[in-house]
Amino acid sequence: MTTPSDYATYIAGLPRVLSGAAVLLRDAEGRVLLVEPNYRPGWGLPGGTVESEDGETPRQGARRETAEELGLDRPVGRLLAVDWVPGAGRPPLVAYLYDGGVLAPGEAERIRLQEEELLSWRFFAPDEIPAALPGATGRRVLAGLRALAEDAGPYELEDGHRADGG
Repeated sequence: MTTPSDYATYIAGLPRVLSGAAVLLRDAEGRVLLVEPNYRPGWGLPGGTVESEDGETPRQGARRETAEELGLDRPVGRLLAVDWVPGAGRPPLVAYLYDGGVLAPGEAERIRLQEEELLSWRFFAPDEIPAALPGATGRRVLAGLRALAEDAGPYELEDGHRADGG
C-alpha cells in the first residue's frame, strides 16, 4: 500500500521543468512589442514565469504578466507556439507563446512599465527580431509571426526550431 509519504517522495524525485508564458503584441504596421528588462542585457517579450504552484495556467500567466509589466490587461488570444528550451545550469523550460493581438490606436500610449523589472519598450520590425532576440526566443517569435501569417499552428518547437522540421 502506498502512503502519502511514499507519494510525496516519488513526486519530489521527478524531473523539474520550468514553465513560462509570453504574448506577441503588435502594432498596425506588424511590428512586435519587446521590453528591455533591468536584470539582464537585451530585449524580451512581455511575459514570464507561470505560477503553477498557485494553480495558474500558462494562459493566465501570460495575461497576468502583460498586465503587470505593461499596465495593459488584455485578453490573450490563441496559442501560437510551445517551445521546449534546454538550459545550462537550469531545468528545461516549456515556453508558451500566445497571440496578444494588435494594439489599437492610442493603446501604446497607455503602457505603464513595471519599473521594478523593466527599463523600456519599443516596437521591432520582423526583420529586426533575430538581432534583438538572438537564439530560441527570436526563433520562437518568428514562428509565432509565421503562425499568424499562415493562420497555422500552434507550432511545436525545440529550442526555437520546428520539431517536425517544417
